[in-house]
Amino acid sequence: MPTRALFVTRLYEASLADERDFSAFNAQLDAACRALAEEDVAGRAWCAQHAYPGYTSYASLDDLPRRDPAFAELKRRLDRHVAFFAEEAWLDLKGRRLKLDSLWVNVLRPGGAHSGHIHPHSAVSGTVYVAVPEGAGALKLEDPRLPLMMAAPPRRADAPDAARPFVYVRPEPGTVLMWESWLRHEVCADTRRRGQERISISFNYRW
Repeated sequence: MPTRALFVTRLYEASLADERDFSAFNAQLDAACRALAEEDVAGRAWCAQHAYPGYTSYASLDDLPRRDPAFAELKRRLDRHVAFFAEEAWLDLKGRRLKLDSLWVNVLRPGGAHSGHIHPHSAVSGTVYVAVPEGAGALKLEDPRLPLMMAAPPRRADAPDAARPFVYVRPEPGTVLMWESWLRHEVCADTRRRGQERISISFNYRW
């Protein structure tokens, strides 16, 4: 072929649902996330101050694996996925491992969204999905070259993911998504105005 792919952006996608104890484990995570949303007064105050559409522990709690055994077990499972992703992305870690830097809960109300952002000061970031109601918004990933495409024509409708300026991923309970932390992404709003919350647990790993 006269062309070849350069500068590939890796998206890691796996599922905890493939594990035998998933139903019980996911129920533990769900209960732990909902308990935090009820009990974390500082986190709820931060969400109200910043108009966050639901609850997040991002700005209030930094000890979830020590606070609840369900989060400690999640860290243990994530460590394996992160190590595999590092190999797939050809990261030269000089014999060291990526280390969990932060882990936080997100409970989004129907209609909630999270605008485009990156995760500074981290190497690998991602999200585990605990509860994904029907119609919940997708995760939108942005081509990092987009600001340079000043006069580029749009891509055809049949373009593969690798050629699209945006890729949308619709996770299910148990889905693990992971990418290098410089990749811009956002949580799309859904059209629901009532129903169950969308619950996820996000994380950063550093080198």
